[in-house]
Amino acid sequence: MRELLEDTAQRAISYLDGLGSRRVAPSAKAIAELAKLDEPLADKLTTAEQTIELLDEVCSPATMAMAGRRFFGFVIGGALPVTLAANWLAGAWDQNSGLYTPTPATARLEEIALDWLLDLFNLPAECGGAFVTGATMANFSALAAARHALLKRAGWNVEADGLFGAPPIKVIVGAEAHPTLFKSLGLLGLGRNRVYRVPVDSAGRMRADALPPLSGPTIICVQAGNVNTGAFDPFAEICERAHAADAWVHVDGAFGLWATTSAATLRLTSGLANAHSWATDFHKWLNVPYDSGLALVRDADALRAAMAITAEYLPTSSFRNPSDFTPELSRRARGVEVWAALRSLGREGVTELIERNCRQARRFAEGLVAAGYKVLNDVVLNQVLVSFGDAETTNRVIAAVQTDGTCWCGGTVWQGQTAMRISVSSWATTDTDVERSLDAIVRIARKHSD
Repeated sequence: MRELLEDTAQRAISYLDGLGSRRVAPSAKAIAELAKLDEPLADKLTTAEQTIELLDEVCSPATMAMAGRRFFGFVIGGALPVTLAANWLAGAWDQNSGLYTPTPATARLEEIALDWLLDLFNLPAECGGAFVTGATMANFSALAAARHALLKRAGWNVEADGLFGAPPIKVIVGAEAHPTLFKSLGLLGLGRNRVYRVPVDSAGRMRADALPPLSGPTIICVQAGNVNTGAFDPFAEICERAHAADAWVHVDGAFGLWATTSAATLRLTSGLANAHSWATDFHKWLNVPYDSGLALVRDADALRAAMAITAEYLPTSSFRNPSDFTPELSRRARGVEVWAALRSLGREGVTELIERNCRQARRFAEGLVAAGYKVLNDVVLNQVLVSFGDAETTNRVIAAVQTDGTCWCGGTVWQGQTAMRISVSSWATTDTDVERSLDAIVRIARKHSD
């Protein structure tokens, strides 16, 4: 085992060491080599060493360099070294981290990380928290707590009796809500299409003045960080209306919740703490390995009621059982990496990461405007939308940038306009990487927009 793990660690280190010099997207040749994996299941044993060798030699070159410094395609960051190391160690521990009694170390690390996060986000210390796979399950868990609380108030036990015959719950969303929110609503039986969509303004913010009349069990889903523009909904106005009507406000803050950690972006989050629940990702701006997200609920009892599980063979404890707050019983110890990131970075490190990426996004925007291209959004966070002309031209530039390999940016259509989307959220991205990427984008755009 020792030789196998040491060899694998060296292969992983070599892969990471090479990210700075390789192209971001895999080459066509590397992708074609994946055909070597197409083989029938072997009748006999294959050595572990041979299996790892095949994985590394065939698959490593065919990966997207998402862990590198110049991947700007989605709002994700490469894993901080300390979180990757913690991930390896936690993998060796192999703890099924649902219950405190059999896995006290990982349960305790999760509890400590939760306390730190509530302090970091300036949210009430009594909130319940669920360490889950990502923003989809974070939204799901928080909205399950909302469903429980609202229907309990109406005299209905949804966990016991289901939704058949239950009082209806009105769900209100912004017109540019993220698709993972709708997936969560579908999973909860609240319906992807049974929503009232509120118009948004020119930045993608929900218009508080366009909210419908609020009555009966109601959930309002607001957004901290529009996935295209980075814009924030007007939380203070919406929460005031919601509180007056006993409605529940849920914040989808997959990456925008981290704006609470910096004085430079704190103004964007005004009123956010007045909500009832929040969702965020760790594998986005905290830069931990996949999969890792968090649901926070002001009413911890509502989250526990929606998620808790009991059985005769499961040990009980006076300590916090992680599985009492999450959809899963069997679960990996994802809180270890979150704890390691926060313990290593501290408050100042988190703030510096957020502020640096936001500054780098502004630099992209400034450089593109100076080169004569149109930035479509007010760059308030880490998202940049740029148009290189009409849709055909912009798509041609995006494809050429991806093929070039210097950096990788994706495309989007926002409010009818085709754009390249640049998302800056990696700890590893340096100012030099930004300049190198900016030069490549401008060079390619000039070539393909003539």
